[in-house]
Amino acid sequence: MPDRLSSLDASFFYAEQPNTPLQVGQVAVFRPERGRFSYQKFVELITERVIRVPRFQQKLREVPLRLSHPVWVEDTHFDAGYHVRRLGLPRPGNDSQLHELAARLLARPLDRERPLWELYFVEGLTDKRIAVITKTHAALVDGVGMDVAQALFEEQPILNIAPSYGEPSTRELVTDALVQLWHRPSQLWQLARAQGARASASHLANALSTAARPAPDLPLNANVGPHRRLALTQVDLEHLRQLRKRHGGSVNDVVLAVLTGTLRSWLSSHGAAPPAGGIVRALVPVSMRTSEGDTVSARLVDLPVGEANPILRLQHIVHTMAGHKETGQSVGADALVRLSGFAVPTLHALGARVASTMSRRLFNVMITNVPGPQKPLFAGGAQLDQVFPVMPLAQGQGLAIGVSSYNGTAFFGFHADREALADVQDLATMTQESLQELKGAAR
Repeated sequence: MPDRLSSLDASFFYAEQPNTPLQVGQVAVFRPERGRFSYQKFVELITERVIRVPRFQQKLREVPLRLSHPVWVEDTHFDAGYHVRRLGLPRPGNDSQLHELAARLLARPLDRERPLWELYFVEGLTDKRIAVITKTHAALVDGVGMDVAQALFEEQPILNIAPSYGEPSTRELVTDALVQLWHRPSQLWQLARAQGARASASHLANALSTAARPAPDLPLNANVGPHRRLALTQVDLEHLRQLRKRHGGSVNDVVLAVLTGTLRSWLSSHGAAPPAGGIVRALVPVSMRTSEGDTVSARLVDLPVGEANPILRLQHIVHTMAGHKETGQSVGADALVRLSGFAVPTLHALGARVASTMSRRLFNVMITNVPGPQKPLFAGGAQLDQVFPVMPLAQGQGLAIGVSSYNGTAFFGFHADREALADVQDLATMTQESLQELKGAAR
């Protein structure tokens, strides 16, 4: 029989809501040479590489009466043209238009009757650039160990992962589920827990809240609607490295310090100036190495937005993160890159899965930072110029922040509920200002 979702994977699948789809996105911008990156060549590239990974041609089929978890089955009507779509921006084709388009596309849930990924080939940008917007469900990423965006790049090996099965009949699905339940009675309990994922997540949140103070009540926490806004910005990675060399810690610590300044400015602009000692609680997924292998665990980090001195903010975060690292062996940036290749979306997806199990009372914002390769990548002869991560929103979380580094640049993606953060573009500007403030204080 086909592969079946694990209880953990199934819990995310059941808990997903129309307003909070659990899918990870990416906005990649290419600078192609003349005629070397057409839509037709792009489709050929994706088709040729995706066909080597059967999981990308499979969909999830639910078992009648939910007698067992969904299974991966072959999409007998698989059509690459459905998943790889061509769009064009009207003139002038600027970045603001691209960001608005990406926000609208990424807000739409994926079609569960088809393989859980989509790519959009966007033409019409200024300077003859081409954008590729990717969207992949977290269940697919975890099941195959890679994101569909990785199929774009020539240097990334594509392995034949997960066998292909034809689509079973309803009778076969029910029979197989009953056989498994007969031989594994404990699966009944696992099944009930997965289908009650929201209750399980709530139970986990209540347990954790007894050991930690609830997150402060901030405008970042809001009821999430179906529409989104997106703001993207980038900074020179070398600036972050120099600050790390001067003040210790890691590049991730510097990123968190920069974003602390960003959130401090944003709160002040909303009449919620943080008091001395005020915090914003961030959920920061961290890659850890354990006896059972590499995994992603959650870290609740209190960002000191009430501290006016940017250097003291950075030192506070360095000290806090050092304490977290003492509880386990963290995986360094270089090791992550060697381990995963260009698996930035994959690691972001694992972070999103962690966030989806946590209560809005425990944290105010999710921040993921994943290092990528520091050399140019190419797709269809076109060089990748920019690559912005877009993290999904969890219920009650009006903002999610993704950070990725590539080829000497750190890329920031601010993904927000359209109503809760109408001024999300200010966060991109404030990030640049926060970095300048930190550099100026360091001098």
